[in-house]
Amino acid sequence: MVQILTGPRQCGKSTLLSHLSDSSYTEITFDDLQMRTLANRDPGLFLDQFKPPLLLDEVQYVPNLFPEIKARVDRLKRERLEKNRELSPIFRMTGSNQILMDRNIKESLAGRASYFHLNTLSVHEIRSNLPEIELSDILFRGGWPELSLDFGVSPVSYLNDYIRSYLEKEIVLSAGIQKQEAFNTVLGLLAARTGMLLDYANIARDSGIQGVTVKEWIGVLERTDLAYCLAPYSSNLNKRLTRTPKFYLLDTGLAVRLQGWRERMPLLTSPQAGALFETLVLSEIVKFLRNYGKDWQVYLWRTKEGEEIDFLILTASEEVIALDAKMSLQSTPPVSIPPQFKKLFPKTQEIVLVTFGGSRIQLSRECRAVPLAELHDFLLSFH
Repeated sequence: MVQILTGPRQCGKSTLLSHLSDSSYTEITFDDLQMRTLANRDPGLFLDQFKPPLLLDEVQYVPNLFPEIKARVDRLKRERLEKNRELSPIFRMTGSNQILMDRNIKESLAGRASYFHLNTLSVHEIRSNLPEIELSDILFRGGWPELSLDFGVSPVSYLNDYIRSYLEKEIVLSAGIQKQEAFNTVLGLLAARTGMLLDYANIARDSGIQGVTVKEWIGVLERTDLAYCLAPYSSNLNKRLTRTPKFYLLDTGLAVRLQGWRERMPLLTSPQAGALFETLVLSEIVKFLRNYGKDWQVYLWRTKEGEEIDFLILTASEEVIALDAKMSLQSTPPVSIPPQFKKLFPKTQEIVLVTFGGSRIQLSRECRAVPLAELHDFLLSFH
């Protein structure tokens, strides 16, 4: 009877629920301060005025409303079960601040709500609907729906506003971060390191913040679905594998803006281009797994000697997918499967190079190139 859709701000949650809900749903946003105040001050009166079915936007702001929703849902459940009627959703909600959602809502609706998550748009979603958009634009602008649909909107202004209103204010306040200026500094340092091995001590030294605090702040970014730490694959059979994770911002547009880039073309020839492309590949993998509900495991594979495969994916049927991100705008030479990798996964037939462009082609007996625009379809062929 309660459906909750979470995800970062501006990723399209309200639009999606509005599209899925028929005209019987009354839409209310708690960005509206008057509605927020009423729902928190007198939740019973609020629900008497606005009767279900309701579409409630940004519900993390109205924690006092949820005990009342819980009571009414339980009552309606009893009534409908007694009358043997089908239970349909009567509350559809969105929430963009996972910290406040976890703190104020999850416990109130335990066992009564179904949770869904919405990502920013994947490369596959953008290119399937807007095939004229170049991959370099997606790398620069990210997966924000408004930036994909309207190229008249400046990504610099849009993402500056997003960083100021959401990251620097809402997330900082809700996470109880006291040192906002230091948080902004760490955020910039992390953006510069997207797609790289995570070194807490290095970031702590450059920011003047303790390593334990840096780790806490990265946890905040992960909880709010703005960042992803890719765990290294480890095996008791091979102690030569590194135990250091890689850090990624989940949206390249946000990473690009935090790095300070204002134009697309200089970025493509910069030293940061390769790591940003790898970030885009990781984002595409994560969105694919979430969108399809795949119970696959994704790891970094790297030895202490520096042999590396960017993404090791273990499917539910125990298939092994080895992916390397290759930004090269020219022809991509084949690579060989590292010997240590072959020892751990002897059934692995090939390593797949995810390329910026080009076409899907077999480069050698154990190396294939798959352009990022086709990665979705390639992954879909596995079980």
